[in-house]
Amino acid sequence: MQTMKFKRIHTLLLLFLVANAALAQVTFKASVNKFRVGLNERLKIDFTIDKQGADNFTPPSFKNFTVLAGPSQSSNFSMINGRTSYSLTYSYIIQPTKKGNLTIASASVEYNGAIIKSNTLKVAVTNAVAIPKDVNDPRYIASQNIHLVAQISKTHPFVGQSIVVVYKLYVNVNKVSVRNTRETQSPAFNGFWNQNIDVKNLVVQQGSYQGQPHKYVIVKKSVLIPQKSGKLIIDPMEIEITAGVPIRRRDLFGNMMYNNVTYVVTTGKKTIDVKPLPLEGKPTNFNGAVGDYNFKVLADKTSLKLNETAQIKVEIQGHGNLKLIDLPKLSAPNGLEVYEPEHKEKISTTQRGMQGKIYDQYTIVPQFKGKYKIPILSFSFFNPADKTYHVLNSPDILIEASYGKNPGNMVITSAKQNIKYSGSGIRYIHTKTKFNSTIKPVLFGTSQFYLWLLIPFIFIPIAIVVGKKQKERANDVLGNKRRKADKLARKYLSKAKKEMGNKEAFYIALEKALHNYLKATLRVETSEISKDKIASLLQERKVNQEHIDTFITVLTDSDFARYTPSTNVKIEEDYNRAKRIIAQLDKQL
Repeated sequence: MQTMKFKRIHTLLLLFLVANAALAQVTFKASVNKFRVGLNERLKIDFTIDKQGADNFTPPSFKNFTVLAGPSQSSNFSMINGRTSYSLTYSYIIQPTKKGNLTIASASVEYNGAIIKSNTLKVAVTNAVAIPKDVNDPRYIASQNIHLVAQISKTHPFVGQSIVVVYKLYVNVNKVSVRNTRETQSPAFNGFWNQNIDVKNLVVQQGSYQGQPHKYVIVKKSVLIPQKSGKLIIDPMEIEITAGVPIRRRDLFGNMMYNNVTYVVTTGKKTIDVKPLPLEGKPTNFNGAVGDYNFKVLADKTSLKLNETAQIKVEIQGHGNLKLIDLPKLSAPNGLEVYEPEHKEKISTTQRGMQGKIYDQYTIVPQFKGKYKIPILSFSFFNPADKTYHVLNSPDILIEASYGKNPGNMVITSAKQNIKYSGSGIRYIHTKTKFNSTIKPVLFGTSQFYLWLLIPFIFIPIAIVVGKKQKERANDVLGNKRRKADKLARKYLSKAKKEMGNKEAFYIALEKALHNYLKATLRVETSEISKDKIASLLQERKVNQEHIDTFITVLTDSDFARYTPSTNVKIEEDYNRAKRIIAQLDKQL
């Protein structure tokens, strides 16, 4: 019995060693075409296994990378001097989304029931690199006609002085068109207090870049306040652009065809030389207020009666670093109780910086009868316009309490009061009661009883008619398809309909609606393929050629109409035409 058991263990061990030997001969390797790339460059990565029979390939997560294409699959088989070799490769085109030493994790495949993992890879990602000059390279054309600019209101401010940075994206629309944008790196404002200004709509405006006419949109605005002197660095902002570059070919309708390329634009680093505040003339109570301000201390009343309180407001108004200012504290003499102030701010942040007012509102209560003097409050600030310190003082405030406790002679008085009968305070207790029955009369035999009895017979023919109509509608296959298609068209075009008053935003939304519809229907990323490929995909789905041509025409027109004059009538016509073609396509698809 032990001998048989030993033989069984020996057999299993032998099979395990043979399986390991077979797996040891399998090579699953990851490789890249380069280990050092710029943030705006692409990278090709291959995962190769040298044995047939591998299955269930699982790629890595590609954290910190964007997959631009893949997986594409290729195999190679050769026989030399009787020896055969085989390889199967899965390839991806990826682009980094951040700088630094990035790791690409392992991929895995299944071979002979075992999971095999590839090696990991490390790639060094640097700043965006200059694209080599090649007039035939679409990425070079995009780099020459799309620019991201950081416009700074002041490059030599004082410490505490507000500056504004406006980020503008310039596009030469005669050479390229912008399809999609994605912010890949936000600017860092080390050494600055900062606040973003909301940019609600990307409004296209006319402008020029290096003397050439361009259109631009403001993509970001920020207010910065330097907190220390010296050279402070604003790190770059970077945006990934999907740009359409003309390829000097036209489609069947004579419209220009485009090649979509991905390109990263950057502002580069910006240096701000911050000047220290002057020491000459600096007041002793200066606490960092920089700007142009008014200062006032106001009381809502100065004469108080019994149980009355007063409100005193300490307020600063003007423009500058308002959110960083500490208001002077109110001090009061003995006998005047002062509660903790309620702090309020009414500040708007615009391209001129912060402006508005801040104030502390105090509640005061006199403890004794008499007169109380609130001392002068002082506020100082530095005005960058005249490079001078200013000191503002409030006037004295005199509070008079005409009723209260005498400090040295406290008198408490009391007086008798007659009790008055109000007529409602005391009630007699009733000794006799009257019983009222709460039992409701019987419903049977009443008119309401017969009405409720007839209601079901009235609704029976109505239910029959409604059921018949619903059955007819359910059997109306073509009608149901048309209604479903119309609903789908309205769904995808809802954003475009909301923007019908804004030509630029309308055509951007219209083009996205058409692409999103195809993306959902055909399960492809249509923004990455040409109109010829879209037409080919629709032909494979047996879509009527007339409808394909109409769809391509609407898609092309929505691209060009953004940069050409248009009327509200034309915008409405294009919306209705897009709605009809989506409905027609959906009925066929």
